[in-house]
Amino acid sequence: MRIAQIAPLAEAVPPKLYGGTERVIWWLTEALVGLGHDVTLYASADSETSARLVPCAEQGLRLAGINDHVASLIAMLEQVRRDAGRYDVLHFHVDFLHFPVFRHLADKCLTTLHGRQDLPDFRPAYRAFPEMKLVSISDDQRRPLPEGNFAGTVHHGLPRDLIPFDPQGGDYLAFLGRISPEKRPDRAIAIAKRAGLKLKIAAKVDHADRAYFEEHIEPLLHDPLIEFVGEIGDAEKRAFLGGARALLFPIDWPEPFGLVMIEAMAAGTPVIAWPCGSTAEVIEHGRSGFIVDSVEEAVAAVEAAARIPRAGVRAAFEARFTARRMAQDYLRLYEELTGTERTALFGKTMVVAGRERH
Repeated sequence: MRIAQIAPLAEAVPPKLYGGTERVIWWLTEALVGLGHDVTLYASADSETSARLVPCAEQGLRLAGINDHVASLIAMLEQVRRDAGRYDVLHFHVDFLHFPVFRHLADKCLTTLHGRQDLPDFRPAYRAFPEMKLVSISDDQRRPLPEGNFAGTVHHGLPRDLIPFDPQGGDYLAFLGRISPEKRPDRAIAIAKRAGLKLKIAAKVDHADRAYFEEHIEPLLHDPLIEFVGEIGDAEKRAFLGGARALLFPIDWPEPFGLVMIEAMAAGTPVIAWPCGSTAEVIEHGRSGFIVDSVEEAVAAVEAAARIPRAGVRAAFEARFTARRMAQDYLRLYEELTGTERTALFGKTMVVAGRERH
């Protein structure tokens, strides 16, 4: 199958530091190539991929200091429009910006929604372009949009060997992601202090959250139990997550997915999370982590996390959250979109009523 992946331009694919969406697009692209498909990636020029790369910006725009990305995205979409005839599927990851230009090609377009959908801001676009098929990254994410034209839900997945299993773990708590009010780093700090365990915070501080960090979080860091690591990349994540007793995910917003949860699970590290957004879809309570409703429950879960079998946490990841599984789920949606049906034939794959046969 000939597939175009159209990425945001905020970060490279994969991102140099923070960037969940671009990281998922990279894993999906590589998995699709590994499954034998002809994949083209539209992304910034500093991206790295085994697919065909069409560079649409010199580098990821955030690190280049470019704040308004609309002009660059419009130019990229024009390039995709010119190339559209080359592909069976156009898979967009840029919210709804492409809807007006590609509505006449809706039968080959799929749009994954990576952000929150509980705010009214975006609904006019979905109502105006009902023919554009959407993919949610959790069932909870689509709940506020009953009118959305959803083709399915595909949970994220990451490469099986990206984060190695650590059977031992450690005796500190981890917080990984972004410093913002909805991520509740203040809750994580309170949990660690109540539990009497060290908390390592590996997180970026966006410009929009700088005041929140300086006023509400920075004063809490002056404690021997709290260590602020700052923003880290994939290479540092492995030891950071693998060496933790548990990952704290004390969010206070409808998290669409929460990639860090499955990254921790890959390391064998259980997750302690609040019941918001996707957490109940990702975490199997008592097996891969704990869903809690209060700081008191979280402190009790910290104790229980020391006894949870880390091999079972890793097994939960391998069963549900690998990049190969994610790619296979998307392939089923691509096939439904294009009217193809894949069947096994003597150990090979054949596309029936489609364009390819192997």
